[in-house]
Amino acid sequence: MSATQLGVLLSGGGRTLQNFFDRINDGSLDARVRVVISDRDGVFGLERAKQANVPCFVERDPARIFALLREHDVELVCLAGYLRLLAPIPEDFIGRVLNIHPALLPKFGGKGFYGDHVHSAVIEAGEDESGCTVHYCDDRYDTGEIVLQRRVPVRADDSVHDLAARVFDAECEAYPAAITAWAARHSMR
Repeated sequence: MSATQLGVLLSGGGRTLQNFFDRINDGSLDARVRVVISDRDGVFGLERAKQANVPCFVERDPARIFALLREHDVELVCLAGYLRLLAPIPEDFIGRVLNIHPALLPKFGGKGFYGDHVHSAVIEAGEDESGCTVHYCDDRYDTGEIVLQRRVPVRADDSVHDLAARVFDAECEAYPAAITAWAARHSMR
């Protein structure tokens, strides 16, 4: 099985992108990041891509984003803190776009539910567990088929920061596992 060719879309600092790079470098993720695309200029995620000698672009138009992904021979698109709705997804990319969400979908998903907004809502709702969800993207926020979830406890004394850190640790395990599972399914076809 050859390394999965990834395209990563981000809107911020690129911590998830760095997790991919770290796991690729330590041999625990058999993948290669072919291109990084941000919807915002000047974010640190683009700097991380440049430091890793990965081509990077700033683009907001979905048709142009998918054209860049095709140009870079991307097999699997990974949204990594990408805050814009990526729609419409063209037919040749259906089943090839993953997102990670910092809660246990279908709870706490949808437009406006990202980052600390999610963790704050989880704590305010009195939930005793949270986690992350890797799911396929469709043309709406957070409604695509769930690939996998990882659960973490919500502790009585958790701040938003405490919960966010615990969920991000789970994300660092879950997203590479989902990429590996996707690659295994698609290598058999």
